[in-house]
Amino acid sequence: MRCHRYDNDCSVFSPQGRIFQVEYAMEAVNQGTTATVGLTSKDYTVLVSLQGPEAADTLALPQRKILSVNPKLGLAFVGLVPDAQILHSHLCTQCLTYNLSYIGEMPVARLMTGLAIKMQAHTNSNERRPFGVGLLVAGHDSHGAHLYQAMPSAAVIKCRATAIGARSQLALRYLERHCNAFEHCSKEELICHGIQAIRGPLAQEQNLEIKLAIVGAEQEFTIYDAAETQKYIEMSKRLDQECGVLSSVETSTEEETEKQTSSET
Repeated sequence: MRCHRYDNDCSVFSPQGRIFQVEYAMEAVNQGTTATVGLTSKDYTVLVSLQGPEAADTLALPQRKILSVNPKLGLAFVGLVPDAQILHSHLCTQCLTYNLSYIGEMPVARLMTGLAIKMQAHTNSNERRPFGVGLLVAGHDSHGAHLYQAMPSAAVIKCRATAIGARSQLALRYLERHCNAFEHCSKEELICHGIQAIRGPLAQEQNLEIKLAIVGAEQEFTIYDAAETQKYIEMSKRLDQECGVLSSVETSTEEETEKQTSSET
């Protein structure tokens, strides 16, 4: 293939202006084993990920997809696990260094600027390769709740809601339809929206479990256990049923109104 002439390292552009090494790293995220969803309101940020269940007939435990960085910051990742561990270690080091120097929590925006610089350094050198991992970083500081998406191209974007990983388009459609309602959601409502968004990819992977994490103004970054997660899953199902009943009632009411209007005319 012709592209092989230009994909030996990150310092070579193809005639079409493409950097194939970066595109390969992006594909590692798009082909990730599971989808991961992040969404934020005025006070909270929620991360929802899919993880393999703990099976008694396997020797290895399932890989955690949500990791804590400091009491007010955490991340979820999709892609190569070793690359995610390197970036996670970098974020932890930066937070600890800032805390020792300034006796306080590092602003999330400043931390993400440093992360973008580190990731970009791996996209313009022939001695390195891009990180094959995508991150959703959730945090809270004096400026409120934050959600950032970091991709192998070193693009770091602040989001209201997003999804990455395999079959994430199903989750993105849900988030796009409901994103205007997220800002004023309570903690429980925001978590239920996250579960509803990831139920599309989950329907195609019945052997996976939902993992939840949340951070907020009065809530440290917390990764919920299976029992707490199951409670919110049941709550999400009840809300879904109630919304289905309400929508059917509204539809029947509209049909009756249309019939009355047509009969009067």
